Amino acid sequence: MYNEPIFLKPVFQERIWGGDKLQTLFGYDIPNNKTGEAWVISAHPNGPSEIVNGPLQGKDLAQAWKEHPEIFGETSSEGDFPLLVKILDANKDLSVQVHPNDTYAREVEGESYGKTECWYVLDCEEGAEIVFGHHAQSAEEFRRMVDSGRWDKLLRRVKVQKGDFIYVPSGTIHAIGKGIVILETQQSSDITYRVYDYDRTDAIGNKRELHIDSAIDVTTYPHKEVNSQHVEKVINDLASTQLVDDKYFSVYHWKLDGEVSRKLKSFLLVSVINGKGKVMVEERTFPVQAGDHFVLPSTIEDYHVEGGMELVVSVPGMY
Repeated sequence: MYNEPIFLKPVFQERIWGGDKLQTLFGYDIPNNKTGEAWVISAHPNGPSEIVNGPLQGKDLAQAWKEHPEIFGETSSEGDFPLLVKILDANKDLSVQVHPNDTYAREVEGESYGKTECWYVLDCEEGAEIVFGHHAQSAEEFRRMVDSGRWDKLLRRVKVQKGDFIYVPSGTIHAIGKGIVILETQQSSDITYRVYDYDRTDAIGNKRELHIDSAIDVTTYPHKEVNSQHVEKVINDLASTQLVDDKYFSVYHWKLDGEVSRKLKSFLLVSVINGKGKVMVEERTFPVQAGDHFVLPSTIEDYHVEGGMELVVSVPGMY
């Protein structure tokens, strides 16, 4: 029986809007100062996370999912690993974009999943804001406003601060603004349709591709506000806040000041975002600190956590 956390090595992605905060905030050895993303819990083929401990050391998470489904409470290896966790450093504004739902992703892109996601704001500059939604009432109005470049009239902008949580269903026009660092929990998909990229060019002077027609196809009209209910429970020294609970994932913010013992019902995806502590399984102790990411396999029945730290924990919604 697999009885230890599965620690993972981040996969870094260079982006035109990236910076160096993944190094300054978490001490990661990033490849350059244009590092926009760390895929910290990933089985996606565009960046699978390497396992760095235990019997599966050297394999990646996708291999573990396929070859050892019992670790995740599965009886077969059919289907893809459902979730992807990232940290994003928006040194500049991200493109305004939208993602498809599952049906569109399968029928048009031939991919397993669309992309519903959510963001926990780890850090941000004063006055930072995101694009979240639009003001068009129909696809026709949306296209007219895009064609005429009326971005200030079309896009909804929302100020954010550290500790905010934003749920972004597929079909939602969105963009992370300059100066924001987020932890993103999402379906395991890399399908993005860009609507607007501020006419930026890359190192050789080329503008990035836009996907206006596809974006118009998948955008929700009119924009729908989603108010997720946060539910807090205190268990011994652990304050657990459920940030969202939907069919794709449940995401929690944990604040621990002391110790807590828990039973495991299904596998957990865990990111330590602040502080340090230790996880104990049976007679073994595993130190953890901010910037660590791991999976607690479903083969673990009981575990104990000690320390002073904050964590973001997610469970696939199918469980």
